[in-house]
Amino acid sequence: MLRTRRLLQDALISLARERSLDEISVADVAERATVNRSTFYQHYPDTDTLLADALDAQAAQVGADLTDIHPGVGPEQTPEILVRYATHVAENVALYRRALGEHGSPVAVARLRRRIAALACEGLELHGIPPALAGMPLPIAAAALAGSVIGVLVAWLERDPLPAAEDAAAWAWSAVSGWPARD
Repeated sequence: MLRTRRLLQDALISLARERSLDEISVADVAERATVNRSTFYQHYPDTDTLLADALDAQAAQVGADLTDIHPGVGPEQTPEILVRYATHVAENVALYRRALGEHGSPVAVARLRRRIAALACEGLELHGIPPALAGMPLPIAAAALAGSVIGVLVAWLERDPLPAAEDAAAWAWSAVSGWPARD
């Protein structure tokens, strides 16, 4: 079961490095993974969900799983795991540009947004709600921050040349924590 999921994830990542996501079919993934289509559907409902799982697995492999961020480090210090995540994204920039860009994966973006919103919610509970978000219910304020972080990541990915991963992590952390990013 896990082996097959890994084969499917690796196949999709490999294909996504070669062409745009909307050009990749279930049949393409199954063929690359050397499984049949019915096996694909036993594990995933669609390629978007597979992509989200594959991106999560890759981030976890390099120690950059955002679910491990805890906002208790203080708003003035960018968490090392966020720097590792940005570094991972930079090392796979073409893939992440495709996954998070205009024609990317809605499932991958939604999953990332939920993770960041959960982190933001924790941070707001620890550090308080900034004045700009005062009066909003906590989940709405957290969603606003998550949207900001996604915006930072996407805008960073659109830059050419790509700024340093450390800068992107600091900008994203600033969007979540409300603390000014260092230059």
